[in-house]
Amino acid sequence: MVGNGKMNPSSEAEERGMKSLLKWAAKYGIEVSESCSSLGLGHCLGVSWFPGAGGRGVAALRPISKGELLLKVPKSALITTDSLLSRDETLSLALKAHPSHSSIQVFTVCLLYEINKGKASPWHPYFLHLPRSYSILAAFGELETQALQVDYAIWAAQKAVTKAKYEWEQAFTLMKELKLKPPLLTFRAWIWATGTISSRTLHIPWDEAGCLCPVGDLFNYAAPTEDPDSFENVENWQNEHAKDDLDIHHSQRLTDGGYEEDVAAYCFYAKKNYNVGEQVLLSYGTYTNLELLEYYGFLLEDNPNEKVFIPLDLDMHSLSCWPKESLYIHQNGRPSFALMCALRLWATPLQQRKSIGHLAYSGCPISKGNEIYVMKWIGKKCDALLKEMPTSVEEDKSLVHLMDKMEEYENLGEWVKKASAVFGGEFGDNNILKAAYGVEGDDELTSLVRTKMLIDRWKLAVQWRLMYKTVVARCISYCTDIINSLSTQ
Repeated sequence: MVGNGKMNPSSEAEERGMKSLLKWAAKYGIEVSESCSSLGLGHCLGVSWFPGAGGRGVAALRPISKGELLLKVPKSALITTDSLLSRDETLSLALKAHPSHSSIQVFTVCLLYEINKGKASPWHPYFLHLPRSYSILAAFGELETQALQVDYAIWAAQKAVTKAKYEWEQAFTLMKELKLKPPLLTFRAWIWATGTISSRTLHIPWDEAGCLCPVGDLFNYAAPTEDPDSFENVENWQNEHAKDDLDIHHSQRLTDGGYEEDVAAYCFYAKKNYNVGEQVLLSYGTYTNLELLEYYGFLLEDNPNEKVFIPLDLDMHSLSCWPKESLYIHQNGRPSFALMCALRLWATPLQQRKSIGHLAYSGCPISKGNEIYVMKWIGKKCDALLKEMPTSVEEDKSLVHLMDKMEEYENLGEWVKKASAVFGGEFGDNNILKAAYGVEGDDELTSLVRTKMLIDRWKLAVQWRLMYKTVVARCISYCTDIINSLSTQ
């Protein structure tokens, strides 16, 4: 997992903060235990640190069996729109005067309003534990957005920012009426609140905005393990990809737990067997890396659900009955079922398409010549795509490596100077420094914090484009292997 926003256990203060959170959680009926660990959850889990695997997470303190109940968080501890409204008549009356806001906007306003109460909020200890920033796409500036390099990823970031600004502007009058403190009225605060909701909420049946689940959100993410290319026929393929509606799988993304009415609690279950010391992970649903970045602010270096899209001609789309979202390349470099169907039909002479269409739509190769032609086309397309990129795979790897070593330099200016000498284009006119220090009124410490946040997002953008190019390169190798195999038959 890359860039998950978890804190580093570098200070005793952070451990004290976690102990304080768990002590508070016990008062709300969340099972915690100090018999096995100073940071224990229930009787089988403990909060631990996993370098390179998500940062802070949950470890097994004893062997755990698949399907075993791990943790219960009572409804009284959940933070929902209803639980916040029921405690504050002022908030409830103000929202009734603004009925046009979406459920997410309402929850965002409610969260900021509760934060505004400070220590008077019963959830204050939990709020202290939340990250101070998120690297979701809506938080991206122009520098990080352009660093993605791929058109559809840039568009996704721009769309996320535009949407967030629109929703913030819509809700601004309501927040002023609620007399939020000036810092909580800013777009930066709105991004923080939406980032909290986007990355940490769990599905509940009574509110599509979901709920914040204290302690339950300590689990890190594991991608679903089903083979995304195990389609036996067209019907199975359609059923699988009907799940790709982002709004649906975003609102119902937790697959290893759920709210259970009979016990009035959110219950978490083990997705597999775990040995002592292993990190216990949950699946939030099936996501590509771009979707993980959009909603959660992290990436998976080895994501089995990754999808890479390459530019296709309009006539290829018009010939295909498949949605555009299904025409992609898998993480292993293999073209998707639908992409192969569409290209096989496209590569068939016009007068023959009607007679062999059933073969194309069933996923069967039409002929050796057709298959070789399609593979050559994909390979050439991918090769041209890589050559058009502003940076190569090796350059991106070197840049990520340099970012990892940034702390070895005495100051940011020295690091930028070193990076500029190697990667001049991306550092033109000290763009990174301008973006970091371009806000008037910030003191030196604030500027340093802002710079760190910006570089974290920028690094994620570089890592995303590197993963994209890596998959495209794998596709070239895959096509070459198929061509060589068919040519020798």
